[in-house]
Amino acid sequence: MVQIQIRYEGGLRCKATHGPSGQTLLTDAPVDNQGQGESFSPTDLLATSVGTCMLTIMGIVAERHGWDLVGSEVIVEKKMVAEPTRRIGELDVVIRVPADLDDNARAALERAAGTCPVHASLGPDVSVPVRFEWGVTL
Repeated sequence: MVQIQIRYEGGLRCKATHGPSGQTLLTDAPVDNQGQGESFSPTDLLATSVGTCMLTIMGIVAERHGWDLVGSEVIVEKKMVAEPTRRIGELDVVIRVPADLDDNARAALERAAGTCPVHASLGPDVSVPVRFEWGVTL
């Protein structure tokens, strides 16, 4: 179990403290929802969680097989919807891997990304299309 303590700082900003490590992060409401947009919004963190989760799970598989994923990146484009309520409607994910891997490695890593627990925790109303770009120069 991990505990995260979150304190409202005022001005639509919160400070979250990760219990095990003591690391902190700040959130701010986005400009289009009355905030200053000076940090990640709560929905930005959800989008970040999907991308980092996918890349982390891929990293676990890659390390097990000796595949080098250093320099890989994930771009997540968060798309909000207003109806029926304001929420995330889509997280468009592009995973870019500079390593030149064979088809078997690519398939294993794509399957790994698909097992991301954050993605699995999202409801069916959030679309998460995922595209891979292999052997790209970053």
